[in-house]
Amino acid sequence: MPSFFIRLKQWWDYWRTLLLLLVAMLLFRSAIADWNQVPTPSMLPTILPGDRVVVNKLAYQLRVPFTNVHLMRWEHPKSGEIVTFESPSDGTLLIKRVIGEPGDIVTMRANQLFINGAPAVYSNLSADVVSQLSDRDQRGYRFFSEELAGIGDESADPASHAVMLLPSLPNETNSFGPITVPDDHYLMLGDNRDNSSDSRRIGFVSRDLISGRAHTVAFSVDYDDYYLPRESRFMLTLD
Repeated sequence: MPSFFIRLKQWWDYWRTLLLLLVAMLLFRSAIADWNQVPTPSMLPTILPGDRVVVNKLAYQLRVPFTNVHLMRWEHPKSGEIVTFESPSDGTLLIKRVIGEPGDIVTMRANQLFINGAPAVYSNLSADVVSQLSDRDQRGYRFFSEELAGIGDESADPASHAVMLLPSLPNETNSFGPITVPDDHYLMLGDNRDNSSDSRRIGFVSRDLISGRAHTVAFSVDYDDYYLPRESRFMLTLD
């Protein structure tokens, strides 16, 4: 056997365990579960910059690894859930909240949502949620718990989630519609309603571009405090 092939076999014998482990990890992260770092404030106050969010990629479907080709589907995203998806404008991986499902009629008037004609209900947000934000954000925004109506099973208690709004006059970003969500598409919004590049800019998101459901903050670091860990956010369940 030529020396080249002998050296190649020796190299493979030495490194194959590590290489196979790396391939398995890549396949796992592509098709089963992953964690994504959140670098922007678009999902404040629910998700903070520096959070590492666990994404269940088997929540809705099984995909061919490293592609958007679906082998099987068993669930569809529901309004109020937080999902990751590729932006239809440039392919960037984004994380937002599902607000409109296929067929829903969505309207926003001065940051108040209406789903199928039913107004969302807003109430005071827990001080524990607001206290995690910087002093600047706490002073500059208004905070609410938003309860979406007009969706799903009317007999079930509607889920609520946190949102933050600037105390500003209506403009083109906080008022739109009514618009109907097309078949096999979804309308996404950030919880930081006045500072989010979502469906108001990138349009509706195709079902094929949605990669998974975000459900837990694995751990978090504070970019503004020397990257120190935020211990209170470790394994925090997202609403």
